[in-house]
Amino acid sequence: MAHELAARLDARRAAESAAARRMVESFVERARERGIAPAPLRVRAYGGRGSYRTPLHGWYLRADRTAAVGEDGEFYVLTAPRSLRARLAGTTPVPSDPPLVLGAGGRDGESVDLDVALERALRPS
Repeated sequence: MAHELAARLDARRAAESAAARRMVESFVERARERGIAPAPLRVRAYGGRGSYRTPLHGWYLRADRTAAVGEDGEFYVLTAPRSLRARLAGTTPVPSDPPLVLGAGGRDGESVDLDVALERALRPS
């Protein structure tokens, strides 16, 4: 019974991730078509104090700049522990599976559907 439940949960997560990846791929294509230039991406230290350079360029999806889509079509969570090494040398975030809801489980008003965040990023600033 528990194995069955776990298998269904894994299948659901995989389906959600695949749907989110299709949204992200479509977003990158539309951003390029519209001439929306990717910006240099920075990683924020936990607690919001300080940020670190990365070799990545892309489009931020949240106002607090903690999530982005790279020009490589990958989804990135842009937070990391505070680090002197990262402060001096920068850091390279690892791509994550994109969620259908950014900030799910966070405080009220801090979560946003991925499709809404992607559409916002396509609007001129």
